[in-house]
Amino acid sequence: MAKSLRSKWRRKCKAIKRERYGAKELARLKKTLGIDENAPADSDMKEISEIATVVDAKIIKEAAQEKADAAEKLEVMDEDGKRVFSSKTMRDQHGNYPIWMNRRKILKNKKGRAKAKKATANKTKRLSRKEKKKLQAKATQLK
Repeated sequence: MAKSLRSKWRRKCKAIKRERYGAKELARLKKTLGIDENAPADSDMKEISEIATVVDAKIIKEAAQEKADAAEKLEVMDEDGKRVFSSKTMRDQHGNYPIWMNRRKILKNKKGRAKAKKATANKTKRLSRKEKKKLQAKATQLK
């Protein structure tokens, strides 16, 4: 099927387009780089300071830190009247879930919290005979 007249025609048209668009793309690339065919060959490139500014990583980090600090200050100011939701528990400062959260998801979240709480709680486990003997031995040694 690859040798039908239609596919041959399409391949021919694509080759013509490739040639035409390739020339346009090359001209655009030269224009962006500042390479001009009509200009004299000994022309210098513009100074790099005019084209781009070089900045240290420290300055960028400091600016980002300042923005983060400013954002935190705004958040603190906004917390007065607004509800702030925890991303982990999905509840606000009053223990309420967001309005858009449906009942199934709330119940699922509660069930997960209960499991986590149960897993972390210290259980009073039964002692084996060996453990009881060890405890009794320690108690007699202390007396």
